[in-house]
This record gives sequence, structure tokens and C-alpha cells, in this order.
Amino acid sequence: MDNSADPSDLLSRLFAAQQLGVISTELEGQPYSNLVAFAATEDLKSLVFVTNRNTSKYANVISNPKVAMMVDSRTNKLSDFNSAVAVTILGIAAEVAGNERDRLVEVYIAKHPHLAEFVNRSSQALMRVTASDFIIASFDSVQVVHVGD
Repeated sequence: MDNSADPSDLLSRLFAAQQLGVISTELEGQPYSNLVAFAATEDLKSLVFVTNRNTSKYANVISNPKVAMMVDSRTNKLSDFNSAVAVTILGIAAEVAGNERDRLVEVYIAKHPHLAEFVNRSSQALMRVTASDFIIASFDSVQVVHVGD
């Protein structure tokens, strides 16, 4: 993936192409990472994922809402060393409720229609990561984009 492009174009293409990302949380100084199906809002300022309220992931976010999320373009081929891009999203995660939840569930289901039943179970929480920074990295370069820049 060409990371010399406009950062918003690169983020838009990456977030549309990838189904999964890694969410990193923390509890009592111990980091945790989990694979999650995600969707990005059109303005690229938020990513949403779903988790059961009875998970460490959920408890960790409630305890400390600062998270990092990584989405990358790797294909597990040798060419990744030259072409893969990894984006780390730094932000604050929180459960979404009410009308905002309804709106963001639509965004999530548009990308993951196979998870519609899952997201609508009463035990599931729709979580939004509100981005503060995007760290765009390739094999030999790093670019930091502050949300609002």
C-alpha cells in the first residue's frame, strides 16, 4: 500500500480493505491485545468494534479507556517488507448507547453484515475508539497525524 499518498486517503483505503484490527488495552500495568472486527466512520475520527461485556477487553476499557488499535495491510509475503503499512490509532474507547449506538451499528453492519445478529445481542457492547493520533508506519518511515490537523 502506497503510504506516500494523502494520509486521509491512505487511512480510508486501509480501513475499507481490512476486516480486522488489534485493540490493545491495559489493566494494572499489564498490556493486553485482542483481534477485533472493526469499522471506521466516514470522517475517520472513530473506529467501532463489538465485545461481550463479560470479557477482560471490556473490563480493561472501562477501567482505563486509553487504547491503541493497529490496522495493517500485510499479506504475509516477502513484498510486505517494502509495501505493507501499519497504522496505530491512539485514542479513547467507550461504550456507545442510544441514538449514537443505532447510527454506529449501521456503520458496523454495513462492513460486517455477517455479524448483524452478534452485534444486536443484549450481552454485546458496541465500543467506539475516538482517535487522537494516527501513527502511519512502513518498513522505513513513520508519519504521525494528529486528528484535527
